Amino acid sequence: MLQSDSRKVKDGDTFIALKGYKEDGHKYILDAINNGAKKVIAKRGKYAVETLIVDDTNEYLHKYFKINKIDIKLIGVTGTNGKTTTCYLLYQLLNGLGCKCAYIGTIGYIVDDVVTPLDNTTPGSLELYNLLEDSYNHNCEYVVMEVSSQALDQKRVDYLEFDAAIFTNLTRDHLDYHKTLENYIEAKRKLFYLLKDDGISLINNDDPYAANFKIKNYKTYGFTDSDYTIDDENVINSHPYNIPLIGKYNKYNTLAAISLLYELGYQYDDIKELVQNLKEPSGRMEVINYKTNKIIIDYAHTPDALQNVINTSLELTDGHVYVIIGCGGNRDKGKRKMMGLIATDMAYYTIFTSDNPRDEDPLDIIKDMTSNLDKDNYQIEVNRENAIKKGIQLLNNNDILLVLGKGHEKYQIIGNERLPFDDKQIVLDNI
Repeated sequence: MLQSDSRKVKDGDTFIALKGYKEDGHKYILDAINNGAKKVIAKRGKYAVETLIVDDTNEYLHKYFKINKIDIKLIGVTGTNGKTTTCYLLYQLLNGLGCKCAYIGTIGYIVDDVVTPLDNTTPGSLELYNLLEDSYNHNCEYVVMEVSSQALDQKRVDYLEFDAAIFTNLTRDHLDYHKTLENYIEAKRKLFYLLKDDGISLINNDDPYAANFKIKNYKTYGFTDSDYTIDDENVINSHPYNIPLIGKYNKYNTLAAISLLYELGYQYDDIKELVQNLKEPSGRMEVINYKTNKIIIDYAHTPDALQNVINTSLELTDGHVYVIIGCGGNRDKGKRKMMGLIATDMAYYTIFTSDNPRDEDPLDIIKDMTSNLDKDNYQIEVNRENAIKKGIQLLNNNDILLVLGKGHEKYQIIGNERLPFDDKQIVLDNI
């Protein structure tokens, strides 16, 4: 088997030394040989096993993929928010229609409802290829996958051809990596150049950046002036749907999924029953009832997502909305103040806490979020577990507690370690 991670090499495997964003596989060639690699593909060096020297290992890998093409249909979804939910809805709907589908994204790799965790939303080229091959071996006709801006910028998917592509929305995120919003937009645009000549693209026409993504074979969706429209009563192109997911942004996610099914040839009668049984992904507006209150776990970690989830919660209750929120370390610092302002302006009370601090001091991150706030309706509790406990204790009658930022994640990244931590489990242990 071809491997690019020396730790996964088994006796007889071939190791290809890829140059990644942070690591160079050439550093691990000897480790791979010690683990049993019988062949090495590299740009340089002489080794005790069969060695193939090529000009560019990443380009060699892409050519390998094109030669050994996997016959499976690909649906790619990109955007700042909504990728995971839109993909997961399509995964459910296509499988419900008898069109076997696998999912690759933030939740992990899902085939036959078995979830395998992944390190990245969009895996590296070789891991991604192996997942596609596994999907094919499971008799999947489709794979629906989240395509991140970093993956597009790092050419992880350059060898793929997509049968369909969806743009959900674009707001500030990942500027620690892309540096400018223009670079972020340009990275996401690349997906639509990977569309097959007869492929389909669907663009959220309500998004202010929609025009940037109207590149090839596109149709639009939105609340107005679009090929596919939805209204407040969940009527899509004159057909009423029972949509169980809450929040206006989930109307967009559901509309995107249904619009694509229409483009694939399915009709209202084919899908109406399936839609009413749709479930949100784990950690996406996941509701836990507690007495007369609701505790909602959500992945919201951008200013736009935070605003959306608070707005939705305000529509759900006549009580108070409390927020537990932090920001990730070693990530876009520019959004921290924005998120602090949104939380304190919109929610009744906010508890600022840590969220995957990585190499930063959690208190420094919180200081960035709380600098120059206009209100004092907040407290700081660096320990996330204690913050959740305090949030639960604040609930009175018909209140909502939003535990935000980590969603489905079952770890806390502190330094270089991933320590076990599960927001949902902490909540369940304390109600």
